[in-house]
Amino acid sequence: MNLLPIAAIALTPALFFLLALVYLDSYKLTSLRSVLVVLIAGAAMAGIAFFCNGALIRATGLDVVTYSRTVAPWVEETLKALIVACLFRTHRIGFHIDAAILGFAAGAGFGVVENAAYMALTPHATIGTWIVRGLGTSVMHGAVTAIVAVLALTVHDSRSKASPLAYLSCLLTGVLLHAIFNQFFLSPLVSTVLTILILPGLLLEILTHGQRRLARWLGAGFDADARMLELLDSGDFPESPQGQYLKSLQGRFSGPVVADILCYVRINLELALRAKGLLMMRETGFDVPVDDETTAKFKEIDYLERSIGTTGLLAIKPMLQLSREDLWQLKLLGH
Repeated sequence: MNLLPIAAIALTPALFFLLALVYLDSYKLTSLRSVLVVLIAGAAMAGIAFFCNGALIRATGLDVVTYSRTVAPWVEETLKALIVACLFRTHRIGFHIDAAILGFAAGAGFGVVENAAYMALTPHATIGTWIVRGLGTSVMHGAVTAIVAVLALTVHDSRSKASPLAYLSCLLTGVLLHAIFNQFFLSPLVSTVLTILILPGLLLEILTHGQRRLARWLGAGFDADARMLELLDSGDFPESPQGQYLKSLQGRFSGPVVADILCYVRINLELALRAKGLLMMRETGFDVPVDDETTAKFKEIDYLERSIGTTGLLAIKPMLQLSREDLWQLKLLGH
């Protein structure tokens, strides 16, 4: 049997859908480099899952079919969720759009490598098998991980301090969706058709909703940052709540450190405005590169953070009130 068409069916559908998601992101929140890194991370997790699943099959004594329906979803979704957790930890996810894209990239990398391994182990499988695995299994891996990432972001945004159980429920949803797919209640082919009809459509709806939400945040956030920067430049700043808070720090830190703190706040606001302006330009079709001045501001931020120190940075947190979106937009300029 010719391996080229088989490889195309088994390995490319999830990758093409990922490219479609990246293309449909009018704000270009995720760079191709970030997508590629997450794709490789998902592929690496597939390699880890291969050895974990093999060890657990031997340990439990389950046959492959029973194992794939009961235990495998737990192992595989947990490994993919670790990538999502790392993206949150490093502030690489800010909105539903990039949560869906990067989540799908992690799952797609996993699914493609899993299918490649399956091709090596079962070279004489029928064309129907590759249709199910290429259009069904690999797309399922991407879509489920994307859904887990979006749910985790929703949990984070809906609570000031979400409990671990709330995040665990996101993982459980992914495990459940994966397990349902593996049951093949109707038939593998019908399950595949339902997968490519339902899950990609759901992701496209998430993308559309995320773009509307991002547009609202950009408008409100741009105005708030501009007002704060205007306040810093005005003579009214010392009498403002922010000015009074900064004044209260003078008894705890030396004059030069307080001056560095004020400079640090100003540069953060300027970078926030630049990031929002960059997104607005991208949405209208202009891809504006990060200029040397912005790069220099990041270097100054690094210097000021060392000068202010850990204690000083903790002290100005109430003044900056950096949200997850604020931290994310700084990563957007810096990546």
